[in-house]
Amino acid sequence: MNDLTPSRLREIKREATVRPFDLAAQLGLPEAALAEAELGFGTVRIDAVPGRLIPAVETLGEVMALTRNRSCVIEKLGTYRDFHDGDHAAMTLDAEIDLRIFPRHWVHAFAVEVEAEGGPRRSIQVFDAAGDAVHKIHLRAGSDLQAWSALIRDLALPDQTGLSDYAPRPAPEGARIAADRAETLRQEWLRMTDTHQFNTLVRRLKMNRLGAYRLAGAPLARQLEVSAVPLLLERVRDSGQQVMFFVGNAGCIEIHSGPIATLKPMGPWLNVMDPRFNLHLRGDHVAEVWLVDKPTKRGPAISVEAFDEAGELIFQCFGMRPEKGGDAEGWAALVAGLPAKAEA
Repeated sequence: MNDLTPSRLREIKREATVRPFDLAAQLGLPEAALAEAELGFGTVRIDAVPGRLIPAVETLGEVMALTRNRSCVIEKLGTYRDFHDGDHAAMTLDAEIDLRIFPRHWVHAFAVEVEAEGGPRRSIQVFDAAGDAVHKIHLRAGSDLQAWSALIRDLALPDQTGLSDYAPRPAPEGARIAADRAETLRQEWLRMTDTHQFNTLVRRLKMNRLGAYRLAGAPLARQLEVSAVPLLLERVRDSGQQVMFFVGNAGCIEIHSGPIATLKPMGPWLNVMDPRFNLHLRGDHVAEVWLVDKPTKRGPAISVEAFDEAGELIFQCFGMRPEKGGDAEGWAALVAGLPAKAEA
């Protein structure tokens, strides 16, 4: 791959008919290297620290927020508002742009401007240490271009020519199970009062999410058939249920809160194509689906969660809380009717 100089990468990108994520995979490169190859050609290296970047993004007005993992992409239109910074976790709490941010994974960032038939396309692209995309922000026709110019001026880094050394991508963890702690897991699970306590619990027991689901079993975690995923989307659409749909990676989780109106399957892709919310899910990547019940002070938090063959989380879908307009009984009935996986 030594012949893949920045100039050669720019040529390849101009000729490519696939998205940067897929092109990078074909070339065996981190996606960030494709953005970095454009430094000085419409791309500027900027500060990736969320505490500096997100307040600047707030000034852009309406944009499109995009977060993805290998199997799922979520896109939301809206304005970044109500940012809460933190060393370990940060968040935006707007009704449309609702993010959970993990700053240590926000390592490389670029302000990108690309000439296109309909005029320049502008975006902010954030990557982790391995050069995998963490979060992207695409400007819209009504975005504030003066604020865009100010963002680049204020956040541009001194080095606009050097190439980055990208870390190796961490291997998938798979399901971590501590079989001798099964009863402790079940007992402490039932004592939870908030869903956020779950991650702390499984870490303390030297497990992870998927491992805990496999070990705990029913009634806390029931495995579903993979056919439950398209059925879930169809039933949410048809019922008008208000849901919270979480899609993320190690550095960012993006959340859609509301209904699902328009489904357009295409090949292996299951697509939601609503006016201000798009979802693109590789149905053929789904290897395990779990129906999970966690107790909280407000009542059960019931979710459907999908994992790929490496044990990586693809998405989580919860019913909206009643105080936010959700229907807890309707959600419980909807997911209870999803097909359970036949026992081996």
